[in-house]
Order: sequence, then C-alpha cells, then structure tokens
Amino acid sequence: MNRFRRFSRIRQEESQFLQLYEQNPIDQHTLRSQAQTLTYSPSSVVYLGITDRLPESSDLFTSRPSMDPKQAERSPNRQYLEKVAQYIIQNQIGQQEAYLPFLATTGNLTPFIGLLGTVLGIINAFHEIGLQGSASIAAVAPGVSEALVATAAGLFAAIPAVMAYNYFLSRIRRMSFRVEAFTIEFLNTIEEAEKAYEVEVTR
Repeated sequence: MNRFRRFSRIRQEESQFLQLYEQNPIDQHTLRSQAQTLTYSPSSVVYLGITDRLPESSDLFTSRPSMDPKQAERSPNRQYLEKVAQYIIQNQIGQQEAYLPFLATTGNLTPFIGLLGTVLGIINAFHEIGLQGSASIAAVAPGVSEALVATAAGLFAAIPAVMAYNYFLSRIRRMSFRVEAFTIEFLNTIEEAEKAYEVEVTR
C-alpha cells in the first residue's frame, strides 16, 4: 500500500509542477521556490538540477543587466545539461524501480513453490495408498487436499505480485516519458533564451 500511495503522490505533484511550468515557464524564481516543495515530482527534481548548474550571476528567463558579452558568464552547453538531466532521470527511475525485483521474483518463484507443494502432496497420497493397500477416498483425500492447498497458495501469491509488477512498471514508463519530454522542452527553452540574450548583448 505504501508503494501505491507513493505513486499516487508522485502523479499528483508531477501534474502540479507541469501545470505551473506550462502557465509561466519563464518565471524562474517562482518556479524554483515551488519546485523545492514538490520533492516527489521527477520533473521538478530535474528542473532544480538543471537550474542549479546555470550561472548564478545570470537569469536566462528575464532581462539581465547590461554587460560586456566577453565578461558575461555563459551557461553550460546543452550537451552537459543533457547529461546532468539524464543522470537525475535515471536516479529517479532507479528509486521507483527498487521494489520491482521483489515483485518479479515473487511472481516467478511462488508458482514453482506451489508446484513443489503439489508434488509433495501427491507423493503423500500415494504413500497413504501403499500403507492402506487401497485407493479409497479416505486414503487419497488428505494428500490431494494438501496438493491443492499448495497450488492455491502459490497462485494466491503470484497473481497479485504479477499484477502489481505490471502496474508499477507501466507507471514508471509513463513517468519516464513525461520527464523526458519535459527535459527536452526545458532545454529548448534555455537554448532559445541564451540565443536571444546573445543577440541582445551584441547589438
């Protein structure tokens, strides 16, 4: 249940941050202050990670003080910012995928444990037949019952695990696509703002 609540909060804060960004993508200071409160939003974490590496003396999204272009502190190139963003994205995805191996192992292993219990139950049933010298219901029923219980227990554990694994995996993939799209859009905004600034200061 904790994982479901966590993913629900991630979706809520991610939607909230992207809505704030779409409303006013150039208001860097407001976005940063709000992004710092949305710690569950992967796009918010990427935004903070990128803006933390922009020059402190400049603001790409508002008018800057007039200065000699040679003295102006330039922003890191796009390739560097892309690497920073990819590192943050992979870290965010890795945090969400931490629980998936347990679900995958449970979904794959428990049916075999159930099968083992089934085999042992059938062996027990045949053992009772040998002891009693007849294949009566009284001799077979306990072993068959144990076999069916083991099978049911294995399926009872495997089915929810597989469903949860597929659910979380699809949510993580959608989250990854959204963050990748936001990163591309944000880096394009930085690049366009930087070009506009270069044109302004060279006039």
